[in-house]
Amino acid sequence: MATWSNLNLQDSASPLMEQLMFFHDHTLMILMMITMLVSYLMTTLSFNKYINRYLLEGQTIEVIWTILPAITLIFIALPSLQLLYLLDEVSNPSVTLKSIGHQWYWSYEYSDFKKIEFDSYMTPTNELKNNEFRLLDVDNRIMLPFNTQIRMLVTALDVIHSWTIPTLGVKIDATPGRLNQTNFFMNRSGLFYGQCSEICGSNHSFMPIVIESISTNTFVKWISK
Repeated sequence: MATWSNLNLQDSASPLMEQLMFFHDHTLMILMMITMLVSYLMTTLSFNKYINRYLLEGQTIEVIWTILPAITLIFIALPSLQLLYLLDEVSNPSVTLKSIGHQWYWSYEYSDFKKIEFDSYMTPTNELKNNEFRLLDVDNRIMLPFNTQIRMLVTALDVIHSWTIPTLGVKIDATPGRLNQTNFFMNRSGLFYGQCSEICGSNHSFMPIVIESISTNTFVKWISK
């Protein structure tokens, strides 16, 4: 049961992730329909007695198996293009956070307010508390308000990293010499975990990401300190 639950997508915490999950289910349903159709045709063919010796062509079936895949691709492509547009569009962000990847930790800068900068390292196993997760918790969490449009600027200083939060539907490369941009909107409070998703060296698995989603008032109090 535990193995089966690991195959599912994590619970969504943003509208973009909800749309990604809808598109996943939409595409999976189409694939199941194609699989069932092909399986049915292969089963019927295996019981075919091959009695029509003079069948040379079939214009109708050729038209069908040319048009039907094209229509299927349209049903997949249209929501996919819409989702790509939503993922790339940044509209009036209220908070901008800059993330810098290092070997092997993250640095963060809140440039909209005071000059707030800090490094975020993975919490060692011998320092974990009872309510913390091994290889996922950090010493300095990212504090961000929910119900607020967030702009994320990501870069790196040494090798390519990847800043990823599955529950928010965010995955963006941190490339040296390049400033990449993404956005997300958290619709609930909580702790959201992620990790570097790029093989960036021997300690690639030991640079986790933790976002603590809090209310706007709590965020203002935190940022003022």
